[in-house]
Amino acid sequence: MTKEVHIIGGGLAGCEAAWQVARAGGRAILYEMRPERQTPAHKTRWLAELVCSNSLKTEQDNSAPRLLKDELRRLGSLLLDIADRNRVPAGHALTVDREIFATEVTRTIESESGIEVRHEEIVSLSADRTWIIASGPLTSDALASEIARVTGSERLFFYDSISPIVDSESIDTTVAFRASRYGKSLDGTDDYLNCPFDRDEYEAFLDALLGASSVPAHIEQDNAKYFEACLPIEEIARRGRDTLRFGPMKPMGLTDPRTGRRPWAVVQLRQENARAGSWNLVGFQNHMRFGDQARVLRMIPGLQNAEFLRYGQVHRNTYINAPALLDGTLRLRSLPNIFFAGQISGVEGYVEAIATGLIAGISACVETPRAFPRETALGSLCAYVSGADPTNYQPANITFDLLPKLEHPPKDRKLRQSEVCRRARAALDEHLLAYV
Repeated sequence: MTKEVHIIGGGLAGCEAAWQVARAGGRAILYEMRPERQTPAHKTRWLAELVCSNSLKTEQDNSAPRLLKDELRRLGSLLLDIADRNRVPAGHALTVDREIFATEVTRTIESESGIEVRHEEIVSLSADRTWIIASGPLTSDALASEIARVTGSERLFFYDSISPIVDSESIDTTVAFRASRYGKSLDGTDDYLNCPFDRDEYEAFLDALLGASSVPAHIEQDNAKYFEACLPIEEIARRGRDTLRFGPMKPMGLTDPRTGRRPWAVVQLRQENARAGSWNLVGFQNHMRFGDQARVLRMIPGLQNAEFLRYGQVHRNTYINAPALLDGTLRLRSLPNIFFAGQISGVEGYVEAIATGLIAGISACVETPRAFPRETALGSLCAYVSGADPTNYQPANITFDLLPKLEHPPKDRKLRQSEVCRRARAALDEHLLAYV
């Protein structure tokens, strides 16, 4: 009898889960409430729409994000395959044309005979079905209430933010210059546009930023919880006048061709699409009023005439208290017919969402799911989700800190990371052999 799995959410995790169910010979029914009901952040009807940025992080050898991506490639991830085919230049990062990526994912999912896509909102979880809940951080209130009912646990949340995008023709390339930090990129090209500040320009920009008005949203500032890796630039600036220069505006590894010197600070722009028609302000997520964004961000050298295709925004992200609820295969301990995947489980990042979707999809199709080895990036991500301290559970990206320490670690950091990656590859190979 063909296993039928019902998957809620047509984002990265849900699409990957559906693909893995179909690959395993099952039947996936994928529910996506858009376009009948939109979210505050999505703009299109496409599956796997990338909301925050178009980057799937670094491709540098022996890095934790690269290790996770390599494991996904080894396991036949659909979304990693599509991302690899639709990359745009971005130094060492795997960055995609978000429109082409989403349309290809949609076309592939909709044409797969083992997947049925239904555009409707799910608000009730029947006990006689196998579910994968991958509804994402913008889960509807009705579904969130149903999740709270079946888990007996209230949702957690944090605030995430989105970077602005500018039209390429409005960038002054006599000021903004092409370069990758230290001249490093995957293909030897200068993939970023860099807007250089001198000291006076930086100080004036900082004063304007700190004086700008924030959107008076549903955020109570005293209780606002931000994901540290996606802090709005205003929040970073409030921590000290040099924090931006040592964060998203760091000038290290760059030389301004006009002066022959390293700038005091830099804003980097990353290509958004294959035709280079738009550029994303890297790390410049914010929650300023749109009018103030235009005024303040046009103080960036090279962006004095910038035309904004999208302003920065902040949205509330919902996730469950996974360590109190899930096992290492992302299954509810109390209800083994329900799995969770993606950002609602408390992972943060596109690749992490894809990874948990893949794991949930594989796990939902077998009688007795097996957790991935702790030595792998996949296994360590699930070990964090299912085993972190539930009293203060916070979203996490993949880092080497999540993986087990080496028994006899080399003193050299690069050698240490290389050995962790070698151990992970060996553990994944052994895990897969057990299924042959």
